[in-house]
Amino acid sequence: MERIDRMEHLDRHLVDELAQVARETIREELREQTRKQRRTAMLYAASGALALYAGAAVAVALGLALGLGLPHWAAALITAAVLGVAAYLTRNAAKPRTAPRGDVHGRLAGSAPSSAPAGSPGPQYPPMPPVAPDVRLPEQGGAPRAQGVDPGNPHPRG
Repeated sequence: MERIDRMEHLDRHLVDELAQVARETIREELREQTRKQRRTAMLYAASGALALYAGAAVAVALGLALGLGLPHWAAALITAAVLGVAAYLTRNAAKPRTAPRGDVHGRLAGSAPSSAPAGSPGPQYPPMPPVAPDVRLPEQGGAPRAQGVDPGNPHPRG
């Protein structure tokens, strides 16, 4: 009996050691990956900052060039307008272009064209069906009703 208890103790000790080695190995691997990702993130941040300064230098150069033939306030205004148009075009390029299921204009199959302005989330009401439903009574040539159903009260209670 002592030998079995001793073996169980050795098994537990071995399992604990293996678990600790596995934890240390995983921890070291995660540290290494984090170091690589941190370096990559720092390089991207530096690249973005340098691009910002380069864009500012181009804007100043454009303003100075326009300032040779125009008043300085007009050159600054034109430069601001050019930067605004560039920002608008960049923002539109970043928007996803996925349309809901339907035709190439983004309309759902069978729905009428939307009267909502471009860039809005869409109409705030459901689209009109392409064909009006048949609401005529059977006496007027409409769809037959089930027997025993009152057309004025199709869902009686009790």
